[in-house]
Amino acid sequence: MKEGPVPQAVENLAKSVTPGERRQLLLQAAQSVFVANGYHAAGMDDIARAAYVSKPVLYQHFASKRELYLELLDINLGTLADVLNESVRSTKHNKERVHDAIRAYLGFLARGDGAYRLAFESGLSNDPDVSVRLEAFRKGFAGAIARIISEDAVLPLVGAELLGRALMGLVQVSGRYWIEAMAEQGNGALSLDRASELIYRLAWRGISRFPKDT
Repeated sequence: MKEGPVPQAVENLAKSVTPGERRQLLLQAAQSVFVANGYHAAGMDDIARAAYVSKPVLYQHFASKRELYLELLDINLGTLADVLNESVRSTKHNKERVHDAIRAYLGFLARGDGAYRLAFESGLSNDPDVSVRLEAFRKGFAGAIARIISEDAVLPLVGAELLGRALMGLVQVSGRYWIEAMAEQGNGALSLDRASELIYRLAWRGISRFPKDT
């Protein structure tokens, strides 16, 4: 059942913040609605109610639901890229870089705001504006891993990039399974540290075989 209009007193309170603060509140509200309902089922009415503003106020900042989603996608992918890049820069030891990157990725999946679902499970992967952003992120993540592999495994860059993509797929698929297990099993599921360690061991034991097996 639809909720009623936003109470005038609440709307006036929301209008009292600065434009920058209001924009952040709108983005936070939109993210919660997209994560809860999915992109296609989410409406601007829902987002306005979640932000305690009227639709005209929402449209003053965002011309459409699509524009809102793309901005959130840019923010969340940028945040994940920053986290991964920082994990790679945190040490000069490639073994630790791979471990820290895997842990950082799983940590992003485990965030309570549903950032991963918004970015990777929106149902918009075939949308040109979305797919180009997702591919840019994947290319950056796989490229960072490829540089590590290339240095440690003494492989040409093209081979290292192939392994970087493979490792990225491993982390994405196993990480998604881990998140689902967390939701189902609660305290009985693997901790972030344990899940990261297991995936890292599988990945690094494979990487460390190069160039020994070539």
